Amino acid sequence: MITAAADGSALGNPGPAGWAWYVDDANWAAGGWPHATNNQGELKAVLELFRATAHLDDDLLVQCDSQYVINCITKWMPGWKRKGWRKADGNPVLNVDLLQELDAALAGRRYRFEWVRGHVGHELNEAADVRARAVAEAFRRGGDIPVGPGWTGTGTLAALEPSPEPAAALVDPEASAVPELELGDDALFDLDEAATAWHTLTLELSTEEHERLVVRARAEGVSPEDFLRGLI
Repeated sequence: MITAAADGSALGNPGPAGWAWYVDDANWAAGGWPHATNNQGELKAVLELFRATAHLDDDLLVQCDSQYVINCITKWMPGWKRKGWRKADGNPVLNVDLLQELDAALAGRRYRFEWVRGHVGHELNEAADVRARAVAEAFRRGGDIPVGPGWTGTGTLAALEPSPEPAAALVDPEASAVPELELGDDALFDLDEAATAWHTLTLELSTEEHERLVVRARAEGVSPEDFLRGLI
């Protein structure tokens, strides 16, 4: 699963505005407008996140501090669509252009949203907020817009790499053989269940280890995940 934060910022609301999504320092993007609202920035951040990851098959966890955005996507959009993008009172839905683009971008994707409180030190949310505000400030001052690297697929995202296999010289020839496990009623693993069930294993690897995994997987013509399964 990819975990990302999406945020918007508008100075004056409306005013110079920015949006940003952030996964890590190697994977983030930002942009904005000379004049827009905070809600437009929040929606655009989510839209661009889904567009940037459209080629991936990963689940996506989107962290937002905007309940407006979360409710639009998870609660209100189906009803608005049925009513021709009008609210219950018959008035047009605000920001309908962004919402329609989001509706198309979400089709077929596996995702969920998580509300996080803004400006309380949440790491990903703060990173997205800083970048969105930097864009708004750049529009206000007429400076360069910090657009970010976009999606690179590098950094802390990549599939995890196993530790290198021990060299033969590290094996103690005088070490006694490891005794066979005797599985009783209190066994840690049920072998019949293990043969038919999926299990999740999480590893923490260094950047160097990850890079070695990617190189070896590419040499075999498989994904890093499939390469790891083959090793197991």
